[in-house]
Amino acid sequence: MEPSKKIDNQEIQFQTGSVVTISATHAMHDTYTAFLAPLLPKFIDNLTLSKTEAGLLTVFMQAPSVFQPLIGHVADQFNVLSLVALAPTITAAMMCFVGRPQNYTLLSLLLLIVGLSSACFHAVAPVIAGNLSGLNLGRGMGFWMVGGELGRALGPIVIVTALQYVSFKGISWLMIGGIFASIIFSFCLKGIKVSASGHTWGKISCLSGLQGIRSIMLPVAGLVTVRSFMVSSLTTYLPTYLTEEGANLWLAGASLSVLEAAGAAGALCGGSLSDRFGRRIILLSAMLTSSFFMFLFPAVSGWVQFPLLIILGFSLLSMGPVIMALVQENFPQNRALAWHLYVP
Repeated sequence: MEPSKKIDNQEIQFQTGSVVTISATHAMHDTYTAFLAPLLPKFIDNLTLSKTEAGLLTVFMQAPSVFQPLIGHVADQFNVLSLVALAPTITAAMMCFVGRPQNYTLLSLLLLIVGLSSACFHAVAPVIAGNLSGLNLGRGMGFWMVGGELGRALGPIVIVTALQYVSFKGISWLMIGGIFASIIFSFCLKGIKVSASGHTWGKISCLSGLQGIRSIMLPVAGLVTVRSFMVSSLTTYLPTYLTEEGANLWLAGASLSVLEAAGAAGALCGGSLSDRFGRRIILLSAMLTSSFFMFLFPAVSGWVQFPLLIILGFSLLSMGPVIMALVQENFPQNRALAWHLYVP
C-alpha cells in the first residue's frame, strides 16, 4: 500500500493502492444492493405483490439518490471519509434483513435506508478515487466502475446460493462482509485528509457550481437518460423476465451476474480507451452497440441470450467511467456536485 498523503491540484500520480482500496470497497458495497433484483420473485410470492409493486421496490432503494447533488456539494467542502467508511456496514445490515418484514411498508422502509446509505457512498467515493488518479482520470473511473460491476455480478450469485442452504430470514450472517469492508477502508485510507473535490482553495456556492457545469451537463443529459432506461430495465427485471420464460431462480440470478461481469470488463476498457482515443468516440461507439443489441435481445431465446448479455453488458456499462471522467475533468473545483447531477 502506498503512503497516504494529502491530495492537491498538483497531484499527477496514479495512486494504485488507494484507488484499488476504494474500488474493492465499492465492490463489497454493491454486492449487497445487487441482492434486490434476484429476490423480486421471492417478494412477489411471499408478499403477494404485483409486478408494479415489485418494481417500485427498486425505486424505493434508488429514490434517495436525488439527494446526491446536495451530499456531493457538502462533500466538496469537508473531509467526509468517515461517512464513506460507514456505508458498506449500513447497506449490508439492511439488505441482510429484507427477508424479515412481513409487509410491504416495512420492506420499503428498509430499502429507503439502504438507498440513503448508498447515496452517501456514491456521492463521495468516486470523486475521491478521481482525485487519487492524477492525470489518468479515465483509468481511475474505470477502476471505480469495475468495483461496482464486480459487486453487482457477485451479488445475485451470493444471495441465490445462500438461499440454497439457509432460509430467507437466515441470511443475516452475510453482513460480515460489509463490516469487514468498512474496517479495511478506514484503515487503508486513514491518513488522507481531503474534501471530495481535492482542492484547498476557497469554497464555492452551490448556485455557482450549478452555473459552471451547465454547459457540460446539458449535452450529456440525453445520453444519460437513454442509458439509464436501458440499465435500469435490465438490472431490475432480467431475473424476473427469465424466470417467467422458464428459467429457475439460480439461472436467472446467474444471468444478471453474466451481464455485470461483462460490464466490469467494459468499464475498465472504456475508461482507459477514452484516455487514449477521446471520450466522444468511445461514448458514440458504446451507445450504438448497446442500443442495437438491446432491441435484439427479446427476439432470441435459450443459450443465444447469454452471448448477447455479454455484449450488452460490455458496451452499455463501458460508458459509465467515460461520462464520469468527462464530467469531473470539466469542473474540477466541485467534482462531487458536478458528477452527481448526472447520476440516474
